[in-house]
Amino acid sequence: MDPDPCPGLSAGQPGFLDFFAAAASYVIHKFLEQDDLLPFDFKGLEKDLRDSLFGQHIVSDVVLKAVKSFMTDSNPNKPLVLSFHGTAGVGKNHVAKIIARNVYKKGDQSKHVHIYISEHHFPHRNKLDLYSEQLKQWIHGNVSSFPHSMFIFDEMDKMQPQLIDVIKPFLDYEANVDGVSFRNAIFIFLSNAGGNVIAEVALDFWREGKDREELWMNSKELETKILQNIFNDKNSGFLHSSIIDHHLVDHYIPFLPLELKHVRQCVMTEMHHLNMIQDYDLADEVARDLPFFPAEEKIFAVKGCKSVRQKLVLYAD
Repeated sequence: MDPDPCPGLSAGQPGFLDFFAAAASYVIHKFLEQDDLLPFDFKGLEKDLRDSLFGQHIVSDVVLKAVKSFMTDSNPNKPLVLSFHGTAGVGKNHVAKIIARNVYKKGDQSKHVHIYISEHHFPHRNKLDLYSEQLKQWIHGNVSSFPHSMFIFDEMDKMQPQLIDVIKPFLDYEANVDGVSFRNAIFIFLSNAGGNVIAEVALDFWREGKDREELWMNSKELETKILQNIFNDKNSGFLHSSIIDHHLVDHYIPFLPLELKHVRQCVMTEMHHLNMIQDYDLADEVARDLPFFPAEEKIFAVKGCKSVRQKLVLYAD
């Protein structure tokens, strides 16, 4: 008869080896989760923004400084909360993905990046109580298992105030909800709110003969005008939520409307992605074929770079 492998425990009971295997499995699982988190590379993020983002010098500057400050802080006092504002196709989703791929090895495909689209994930007003409970559980559960989780909320201006207020406790200073700290999480809000105001300020700059790159957050009180626009929009969920008046958003970041030269750069990039020979003249032709505003001057692309790929394929042989 073989000796008892672990004296004091009968063969029918879970033994030390079972416990050890379970503990090892847990440690390995946690290690693999942490392994998806990249060591922060300031120069890498700076280069990524410079190489793949066009016409958004304000965005590049604020995002780079905000993300660097947060990622190099060993003990942040609140999660990083960024709110992106601008019209369609100016790069809001694109910058969220740039941040993700500089934080996680798998970028926005990481299981720790959670994307919510207002009208897709929360379409029915009569189910707001259900959505609220689900959203609270999703955020809390994901951060409890991985503190460095990222949450991207698209169409924030269309989200119901009740749902926005669900997010509020997770954004606060020294946020600790039901025993879970949220200080290492990242929240990014994408919104068209304030887009028209941003376009008006950019157009004023152009009409005054000023260089676009001279426009900054404090130019013509740009950030203040974005906030005023959100407050004055009675249809915006932001207006009726407590996130703004509790000052929980770290930065309201304006995305400027794109000019012809920026759209042309987008076309050149799409040519590369589609394995096409990069042809400047063709890129210029495609870019000029897109709609621009105002009607007379035609300075800014109506849809930014949003439909560049679809337009480009019409010119491909």
